[in-house]
Amino acid sequence: MANTEDNLFKNVISHAKEYGFIFPSSEIYDGLSAVYDYGQNGAELKNNIKEYWWKFMTLLHDNIVGIDAAIFMHPTTWKASGHVDAFNDPMIDNKDSKKRYRADQLIEGVIEKLEEKIEKEVEKAAKRFENFDRAMFVTTNARVVEYQKKIDEINDRLKTAMANNDMVAMKQLVDDLEIADPISGTKNWTDVRQFNLMFSTEMGSVADDANKIYLRPETAQGIFVNFLNVQKTGRMKIPFGIAQIGKAFRNEIVARQFIFRMREFEQMEMQFFVKPGEEMKWYDFWKDKRLKWHQALGLGNENYRYHDHLNLAHYANAACDIQFNFPMGFRELEGIHSRTDFDLKSHEKYSGKKLQYFDSEDNQNYIPYVVETSVGLDRMFLSVLASSYKEEKLDDGSERVVLKIPAPLAPHKVAILPLMKKDGLPEKAHEIMNLLKFDFRCFYEEKDAIGKRYRRQDAIGTPYCITVDHQTLQDNTVTIRNRDTMKQERVAIDAVKGIIAESVSMAELLKKI
Repeated sequence: MANTEDNLFKNVISHAKEYGFIFPSSEIYDGLSAVYDYGQNGAELKNNIKEYWWKFMTLLHDNIVGIDAAIFMHPTTWKASGHVDAFNDPMIDNKDSKKRYRADQLIEGVIEKLEEKIEKEVEKAAKRFENFDRAMFVTTNARVVEYQKKIDEINDRLKTAMANNDMVAMKQLVDDLEIADPISGTKNWTDVRQFNLMFSTEMGSVADDANKIYLRPETAQGIFVNFLNVQKTGRMKIPFGIAQIGKAFRNEIVARQFIFRMREFEQMEMQFFVKPGEEMKWYDFWKDKRLKWHQALGLGNENYRYHDHLNLAHYANAACDIQFNFPMGFRELEGIHSRTDFDLKSHEKYSGKKLQYFDSEDNQNYIPYVVETSVGLDRMFLSVLASSYKEEKLDDGSERVVLKIPAPLAPHKVAILPLMKKDGLPEKAHEIMNLLKFDFRCFYEEKDAIGKRYRRQDAIGTPYCITVDHQTLQDNTVTIRNRDTMKQERVAIDAVKGIIAESVSMAELLKKI
């Protein structure tokens, strides 16, 4: 991460705490590693992101319904899903810094650097040649070919080591690539060991031989075990989807980069059940749909890209990430996976219950295939917060920090600000607020000079400020200020609701997709 990006990220983190978006959890006890609380403004922004996702899934698609499954599940669920035996990360420690890392991520970091070198070569060539053919260049340029050959070799070795659960081969790859610890700068590594990521606890009312249960590491299994319940009670026909927003828990080896990787997090997942053989059609469909959902927010299309998985999970026959350009670079924001029939077939095997769908058109029973879309709510929050954070120099030489959050997602849609705390202005301001609060989340403030109050509203991302002054008492007009342009105009109180509604409408945002 470049110094400027590093400073930007630190500023975003500091701003998030100062203005009530995110606090370190249990801070009065010095906090808890990689666990955060959402403050008053953060909770509102988070709920608005949820609403945007939920309405997209369940309102815009008449074949998708939502559920809310319990966090605790029967322990055999996680045996069937493969999490008990296979939900592990390859862990490695540096003996000098005492820091712990995921070995596969260290190796993938080398691959990313090689890919960056290829992109730089491509960019240089594109500037030199008017009719630049990227595909031809990548396959013929000696330096690029050598980089790609190295990437393929590393990927093959990593994929083989992961597939065979071969930690010795993983350690050998770390050594052969001469990977150094970013903190100590040394290559003094321990052996690679497997580390299970599930948190476990005990439930006293469960039978003695099954009293160990787990905090769910993903929300998807709650959907799979309810597949038949939803299908039958909702009379759902293939293809159809089940959506869910909920907490998940992973004892991450490396939990860092603020809320990007936490041990307690929230997922927004949808499992789409399709006829076997049609999964790739729907996989491509949801790749396209989900990217458009992100881009509709206006955070910049150039900040998104697809990243296909070379090392597929045991349940998948295709997978890709939608990556976002976070302050620390492009990282996974959402995953789209073709999960085949692995999950339902496995739960059928372990439960002894048939989890099949009767297709009346084909007059046959089958276990549906599944296409999954899974976006991390906390990462989504970070993408919005970081890309909205702006430090601006104004024409008069002053500066401001503003969160240009997409208006439908903003914690507060409008601030009502009486110019003074006397002469009946607060009473008039409250009267206006009472007119608006049933449609928009409003913020009322009367302390400090109006300029300072504008700056505070900029800092929490409020799209509009309404100033109530003495003229308001005379002609029922107010000054409405736009957050992004800082333009102010005089409008009638009766017109305020329409002006705000046009900009902050969730429905209008959804129509862009």
